[in-house]
Amino acid sequence: MQNLLEFLQKYHHWFLFVVLEVISMILLFQFNSYHNSVWFSTANAAVGSINEGRAEMESYFQLSKMNESLTTRNFYLERQLTQMRRLYSEATGDTSVFRQDMEFLKQYHLVPAKVVTNELNRPDNLLTINRGAKEGIQVGMGVACGQGVVGVTYLVGDHYTVVMPVLNTASRISCAIRGHNYFGVLRWDAKDAGVAYLEDIPRHARFNRGDWVETNGYSSIFPPGVLVGKIETVYNSANGLSYRVKVRLSTDFGRLRDVVVINDPTVEERARLLQSARDSLKLNVKE
Repeated sequence: MQNLLEFLQKYHHWFLFVVLEVISMILLFQFNSYHNSVWFSTANAAVGSINEGRAEMESYFQLSKMNESLTTRNFYLERQLTQMRRLYSEATGDTSVFRQDMEFLKQYHLVPAKVVTNELNRPDNLLTINRGAKEGIQVGMGVACGQGVVGVTYLVGDHYTVVMPVLNTASRISCAIRGHNYFGVLRWDAKDAGVAYLEDIPRHARFNRGDWVETNGYSSIFPPGVLVGKIETVYNSANGLSYRVKVRLSTDFGRLRDVVVINDPTVEERARLLQSARDSLKLNVKE
């Protein structure tokens, strides 16, 4: 207390100066219309700038949720567009097929997530997303974005998940050429981050450069019709028995931010049935 009194006594003239300045400013702006208007305009401009900055900040944080919503919506729209193309090409006029496809899509639960780490310059690239077991993520689930296929969940923690993307030499995704139903396996050769190769396409297959490649739905990871990329070049395989197709990937992995994890609740049931069938076949062979 004694120190405070000594401090006030030592600098009392400065405190008196500040008080008098404040009083004079109040009197100046209160009783002079010109100065009052200037003060009012300046204060409004300052408050407006602060509010604008706050609005921009709120808008920035809202963009994150909007991007998640758009990614999920784009995934659904791409699937719907694929099925509508198929219906149109068949020209049957039977819209019940489309309704069945929409009901089929509803069985999938999409979990939006954000990419927190990403690799592009390694043969064994991995990426990490900010969703994990707490959100229902499991190993072996498909991951996609609004542009197309991303990869498969590889290692799952409580709050984060490591994904094996298409840009990993160990990645294997079953795909088909849209409109032709010829299917093969998508692999990456660890060279160009924008290109992968669809292998084991049969020699009798007929398709064209510029045709789209998409998932075929034969595995339990991705539903059919998820975009993969566009055919650029066709090569013969090393043994000459099949084609090796160069595919320009639709997903830009260098700008990847928002993704969705595809959770199919029926996977476990199908896996159990398949395992039961295999076990039954083994017993029959032994007998």
